[in-house]
Amino acid sequence: MEEVKKVTLDETHHSLGAKMIPFAGYDMPVRYSSDIEEHKTVRENVGVFDVSHMGEFIVEGPHALDLIQKVSSNDASKLKIGQAQYTCFPNDQGGVVDDFLVYKLEEERYMLVVNASNIAKDWEWIQKHNTENAKLENISDQTSLFAIQGPKSIEAIQSLTSVSLKDIPFYHFEIGTFAGIENVIISATGYTGEKGFELYIKNDDAQKVWEEIFKAGDPFGIKPIGLGARDTLRLEMGYCLYGHELNDTTSPLEAGLGWITKFTKEFINHENLKKQKEEGVQKKLIGFKLLERGIPRADYPILNAEGKEIGIVTSGSQSPSMGIGIGLGYVDIAYAKAGTEIKIQIRKKSLAAIVEKLPLLKK
Repeated sequence: MEEVKKVTLDETHHSLGAKMIPFAGYDMPVRYSSDIEEHKTVRENVGVFDVSHMGEFIVEGPHALDLIQKVSSNDASKLKIGQAQYTCFPNDQGGVVDDFLVYKLEEERYMLVVNASNIAKDWEWIQKHNTENAKLENISDQTSLFAIQGPKSIEAIQSLTSVSLKDIPFYHFEIGTFAGIENVIISATGYTGEKGFELYIKNDDAQKVWEEIFKAGDPFGIKPIGLGARDTLRLEMGYCLYGHELNDTTSPLEAGLGWITKFTKEFINHENLKKQKEEGVQKKLIGFKLLERGIPRADYPILNAEGKEIGIVTSGSQSPSMGIGIGLGYVDIAYAKAGTEIKIQIRKKSLAAIVEKLPLLKK
């Protein structure tokens, strides 16, 4: 058994009464109060996630961009300093090694942010393909990451920085002083569908920044939020989760990520993915809503109206915002159109559902 790692603020989460679970090799707070209450805090107010389990790699040097262009499906040459981009590492088999973010910190200096469960795998992948001899540094173990998310996020934390938060466009970032700590990356990104920021800080400064966030946010009802609510928030938006919607055998095109797969450049396995795009995919990721009471879960079969199996649920839950069962899953392409009636096999029952255009939560 591998030893479970602890985030820097492990003791703080325990003192806040968090239920801790092993997740992606780390002991992580899954909830502090209840998943529904925490979900609603983020949708209506403001909440803070400690997601310091995520991985961060620095790629720098004259050939940094060449390496990123080769391993990434998106076109990082379009990035200006202060911009971030969502992308993925395609593998040789037509699947995905991981999905990740690229930050352009300076000319010839980038940061890649990868999923916690894939840190070792991604690091090995990028090293293996670094024939350009770009300088690589894995700073995952020195970096903490807090996500402040919700409609009141700007009001809650603006007093902690002279950087004008409302002027940072979505998927852009500033490097500035935050809560008295210099060189904090303040990024207008998130995984909830709400307004918000992700703060990258050194572990040594994590405790101070966390405390200052809660002091400043107190008048706005700020609360700590666990991974349980993070999952239902991203599911309502239809965001992919690696190991569920994305994996080593599912292509970005099947996952609806054609928009991050740019054939204007060459990258690993681009010929096969281009061919798949031209010929058309056979299965596609869909979002669905249940029309009857029930909670869909990963690996439940998806059926057509006649009861024939046409796919599989990859993620499912009760939506706290809508009060109904919702999910994501892969179906044969003939059933992928919004409005198509399907059924979800939940134990011995097959419950009526409908394919919905993403996001599932319409605002």
